[in-house]
Amino acid sequence: MGVVLKTWNIRKLSILAVTVFLLFIAFFLIGGLVAPAPSSVMNMLMTKCYDKHVYAHEKKWYIPRGLHACDQIDDLSNPMVIDKRIDANMVVFALWMPYPREGRQFSMSRWFQNMLTVLRMDIEHHSNNPLKANATMRMEVRLGYRNQQDNESDWKELISTQEDRPLRCDTDGVRKEEDDYYRCELLSFFELGSVHYDYYLINIHLPVYQPKDVNLGLGTIQDIHIITIFQNGGFTKVWFSLKTAMFPVIIVVLVWFWRRVKLLSRQPNLLERTLLTLGIVLSIMNFPVEWLTLWFNLPWMSILSDIRQGAFYATLLSFWMIFAGEHMVDNSVPLTHSYFFFQDSTQKNNPKSYWKSVTSVVFGCLCILIFELSEKGMQLKNPFHTIWVTETGTRVALAFIIISIIAACIYFLFLSYMIYKVFKNTRAQSPTRKNCLLKFVDSRIFFFIFKFLMVLTLLCTALTVIFFIISQISEGQWKWGDDGISLQYTSSLLTGVYGMWNVYVIGLLSLYAPPHKPYGKLRFLEVMYRSENIIIINIKSQGMDVLGHSYVLARFYISIFTARMFPHTLV
Repeated sequence: MGVVLKTWNIRKLSILAVTVFLLFIAFFLIGGLVAPAPSSVMNMLMTKCYDKHVYAHEKKWYIPRGLHACDQIDDLSNPMVIDKRIDANMVVFALWMPYPREGRQFSMSRWFQNMLTVLRMDIEHHSNNPLKANATMRMEVRLGYRNQQDNESDWKELISTQEDRPLRCDTDGVRKEEDDYYRCELLSFFELGSVHYDYYLINIHLPVYQPKDVNLGLGTIQDIHIITIFQNGGFTKVWFSLKTAMFPVIIVVLVWFWRRVKLLSRQPNLLERTLLTLGIVLSIMNFPVEWLTLWFNLPWMSILSDIRQGAFYATLLSFWMIFAGEHMVDNSVPLTHSYFFFQDSTQKNNPKSYWKSVTSVVFGCLCILIFELSEKGMQLKNPFHTIWVTETGTRVALAFIIISIIAACIYFLFLSYMIYKVFKNTRAQSPTRKNCLLKFVDSRIFFFIFKFLMVLTLLCTALTVIFFIISQISEGQWKWGDDGISLQYTSSLLTGVYGMWNVYVIGLLSLYAPPHKPYGKLRFLEVMYRSENIIIINIKSQGMDVLGHSYVLARFYISIFTARMFPHTLV
């Protein structure tokens, strides 16, 4: 049985376990008691402006309120519309974000970090203007911005584009009565990777061009609602504070761990190298580069965050496979007989033994990352770009989400089975009081460490998979147009899982760091049993000089002599 054995006693390990548990609870409480909800949702009604010379004023901004407010229409069925001969080509839907409240004009904040918007259409049924099935709405959209110190009419253009959005409405289920509203799905609108400016202005024009069948059969569009989702500023402050606090901690522990490893007379083993890699990737993810968004417009910051988190997922999942594989203690059965992803158990400390599992994990994470970046990368140039507007794109996106969730569940089940086999093999080879000969090896400490680490690993895996599934569903529900799903992650889940990752990695770095005491205290113990007596004991030491080896061998021979003379005495 070859396993890492720390030279700690039960008291120290109990303190460690309680400390880890309390830190887990603390991180969850920070999100639940200190931080507000991760995101907020604003439902804003667009103002209907009209201009008889809209095509002659292509560069004109239509402002819904203030000193430069546009001419407005409250209701398209108003007789004034007929009297002034206002048609659909003269109407421009306008929205100034954010909405005023209690007579005050509030501003957006850079603490919001990002902004996602979707459209909700209010379409009335009229017999003389019905909504066609599978109709496509073409929009001429302008997105502008300004800051508080700018003049109220000094709006600067962020982008001007023409976009098509399919209307997925229940045309069969609506009652054939006048003024009934169709039930339509939400439409993806635009997504910004940063909220750098104080105010945003949106103008939407729906041109009608009969010769090319543009915007015909859309029914009577009474109103357009823009639903805006952004990260809460209060949560962002808590999130930045956590990353700023954890970054130096993990760096210090990582440097301390590697200095201990470099003091050894041997080369670092596979588990130590993998743990070092995990710590480095976690440090990169912890680095609070997001502070720069408070001073600079960095729309690519969300892409950088996805890359860092994707790299951490790949490293963490690969580490768990190697961590469980290296703790396979049943050397009598080749692992190829039990596990598809591993080679013969005699190839421990060999990276090639895990190439199948690591390649599968990295490939899966890379596919998910490419899928995310393919959309966000295009949105750097055009925030209105989305793959959810076409039927094919929607199916592909949903397929990716479903497959990723299934893969995460399969991974958890597979890792759980591996850990179960590890526990089973460990129990089969665990020493009893009758055959325990070495006084300086406390089997209770060994199994306490082992069970504690494996249970903690399984808990971290479960919470990571749950967090991944909830994040995929929560972030995707606005894009696939189903506003009936209410599954969202809370602040406590976000801060709790983030803290769990850091505490878990710091704990492993502490437990697996080589000792610093004289004679290099025993680190590994391999015991082979035959019948009820110990036949061979293979001692592997780290950083142990000749005197240290002599000390260990002397203790060993004393134990053997005592066992021979007093076979019923536990030494």
